[in-house]
Amino acid sequence: MTSLLRVVHSDPDILGGTPVFVGTRVPIKTLLDYLEAGDSLDEFLDHFPSVTREQAVKVLQLAKEMLIAYATPA
Repeated sequence: MTSLLRVVHSDPDILGGTPVFVGTRVPIKTLLDYLEAGDSLDEFLDHFPSVTREQAVKVLQLAKEMLIAYATPA
């Protein structure tokens, strides 16, 4: 969870507490929305230059880890 705190930030004074990339006002959900729509990571990064590739990749790695950790066994 420590690495999550370095990449994701939530503050009631920033977008009402919506989780954003640290140092930006870009919601984490925006990255997921881009990918869900079929856009590439590069396209997202081009549109949101305040987010680094490292931040975006880390968020995706964390999402993957969380999905695996909370998956219901068959």
